Amino acid sequence: MKVRFNYTEANPGAFQTMLKLEGFNKTSGLDAKLYELIKIRASQINGCAFCINMHTKDARKLGETEQRLYLLNAWREAPFYTDKERAVLELTEAVTRISEHGVPQDVYEKVRAHVDEAEFVAIIMAINTINAWNRLAISTGMFPEED
Repeated sequence: MKVRFNYTEANPGAFQTMLKLEGFNKTSGLDAKLYELIKIRASQINGCAFCINMHTKDARKLGETEQRLYLLNAWREAPFYTDKERAVLELTEAVTRISEHGVPQDVYEKVRAHVDEAEFVAIIMAINTINAWNRLAISTGMFPEED
């Protein structure tokens, strides 16, 4: 595999804009482990190997368990996620696949049962940001390097 080009060098302003989004997400009050779950799940859906690799490592550093990481793509069938995490993962899937069915009212209500409006917006921003990172990585041919 070969990287098509380094987008951070090709357009530093775009990269800086993405870093500003990431900075907002990190200061939004969103739980760091939940943020990593959002990033991993969206990356799984989008098929972004680079981001899956990066964010599973980041999640492990935060103390996330191997079992929860291995089962994330089957979170509905695994009993290891909280109700809030389940709601947020369902929202992550809906927003990542927004062209298919939008964000159904029941999905919105499940998340809102656990968060206020400000945190809901923070979650949406987190989902949007990782989807943008995925699209940058995939479009420019980024791939994980062997450890």
